[in-house]
Amino acid sequence: MKLGLVLAAVLVAVPLAAQEMSKSKKGGAKVLEKHQAVPAWYEPERGTPERKALMNALRPLAEADLGDPVEFVVHDLRVSGDRAFASVQPQRPGGREIDLEKTPGYIRGDFSYDMMDGTHMQALYVRSGDTWVVMEHSIGAMDVWYAGEPFCSSWGPVIAEFCY
Repeated sequence: MKLGLVLAAVLVAVPLAAQEMSKSKKGGAKVLEKHQAVPAWYEPERGTPERKALMNALRPLAEADLGDPVEFVVHDLRVSGDRAFASVQPQRPGGREIDLEKTPGYIRGDFSYDMMDGTHMQALYVRSGDTWVVMEHSIGAMDVWYAGEPFCSSWGPVIAEFCY
């Protein structure tokens, strides 16, 4: 019987929550329609200062291991409050693939083909004032290293599908 009451409470609460005010990307308030869900995260649009700041925070870490210059193909970029998550593919300008054997990470012995899945990167960020700071990152991870704790308690809204 308690499960039925909980389910009924959830069914009533969801439409009410969807009617709440939420901030638009431009900072103004907008009213959500009854059928819209309140988003847990958003993706900064191309060309925005926020998206550039996120990529610029990651770039020195990528270049330290992959050499420079590096640009990113963004597969996933999520922001919620002062937390963010990125999943990107580093490449050379013009779309050229990075030759792993010519990277500083490979030359130092940090990278090997049998221990990594290409040069794909993931990063977890924290906003400090107006600055985004990469707190954790990985290049070529063969697992979903950010699934579970200690990451879900801090970055849960931007990696919710990996937190269980």
